[in-house]
Amino acid sequence: MLCGLIGARIINKLKLPSVTAYLLLGILIGPSLGNLVSSDLLSASGFISNIVLGLIAFNIGQNFSRENFSRIGRAIIWISLFEAVGAWILVTSALFLVLRQSFYLSLLFGAISAATAPAATVMVVREYKSKGNFTDVLLGVVAIDDAWCLVIFALSLAISKAVAAHMSNNLLIIKVILKSIFEIGGAFVLGWVMSFIGSRFSKYIRTQAEALIYSLGLIFFTIGLSIFLHFSVLLACMFLGAGLVNIKKINLNFFDVIRTVDSPLYLLFFVLAGANLEIHLFKSIGFIGIVYLIFRPIGKLIGVHLGGHIANASEKIRKFLGFALVPQAGVALGCALIAKSEFPEVGGIIFTTIIATTVIYELIGPICTKIALEKAGEISISGQDASGLERRE
Repeated sequence: MLCGLIGARIINKLKLPSVTAYLLLGILIGPSLGNLVSSDLLSASGFISNIVLGLIAFNIGQNFSRENFSRIGRAIIWISLFEAVGAWILVTSALFLVLRQSFYLSLLFGAISAATAPAATVMVVREYKSKGNFTDVLLGVVAIDDAWCLVIFALSLAISKAVAAHMSNNLLIIKVILKSIFEIGGAFVLGWVMSFIGSRFSKYIRTQAEALIYSLGLIFFTIGLSIFLHFSVLLACMFLGAGLVNIKKINLNFFDVIRTVDSPLYLLFFVLAGANLEIHLFKSIGFIGIVYLIFRPIGKLIGVHLGGHIANASEKIRKFLGFALVPQAGVALGCALIAKSEFPEVGGIIFTTIIATTVIYELIGPICTKIALEKAGEISISGQDASGLERRE
């Protein structure tokens, strides 16, 4: 944690996001290089990832309030859906048809490619005090983009399991589809039931310390039930957050208290993610990584254009918004960790590829976002220093 903090301070001087420092630190201390992390700690990374991904998904759920949806509008729904599906289809097709990879491996990569990292995008928007319709649509899209990714990944994971197990007859395919619907529907029901229970008993919470314990307990209990019932942890926690934010206004306190403790957990998650990197696999991911790096942003650009056209969005949004969706981090890494545990034979390649491409995307993503905002005419260069000072404070 101390090294992560120091690394983040150093890399912030280069105007790069902290997550890049955490990943690089993990790579340096991992078994492939420094070998300073014990195998016991690495084996616990799956447990830690479930907790952190539950927190990330819970916070994503806050964006699904009735007020946000009325403000988000038709354009954001269509654009976010098409850019996520566009990356999913294009990456899957490229790996399957061009590189002749197995269908289930291509499908998993395609599903992971749908994710976008909102943190890096929001950081650039705040740094340059960007304002306007383009910025509003961008922030709306990144807020719900990962929700589409979670649904796409849950469906793709179930189909991939079936394909990997050579389930080819119609009866088994129908069974897999029904199982996917059950996992997603079960997560929906579990999340909303837990949000109702959590809201019902929150009136007995008196202090901030009690609120923190209660909020974390509610999220952890939802994560545990999801694992026990074989539901999607990500979706269940997302629906938990959505339920709490819509039941009554006082539940915004749940999100406020979680923010007081989530930073060190995120740091730990990203450092351990970097430590899981298997450098010796880099030689076997060359073309897969290159295809993923190229076709993911292309899929998002095409999706933004099509979604914007259907929603009658402005020309600037259709042309430039896709460039601001390049960053990729938390949810993508979490999905890659799940794929690694579910498919040991190819999981190392998937995870190593996503780690490597995430580092690259996090390096170039903020630059692409800045260019998109400049092209849209909504950037305020004069506000850079003041915003940066405010963020550090």
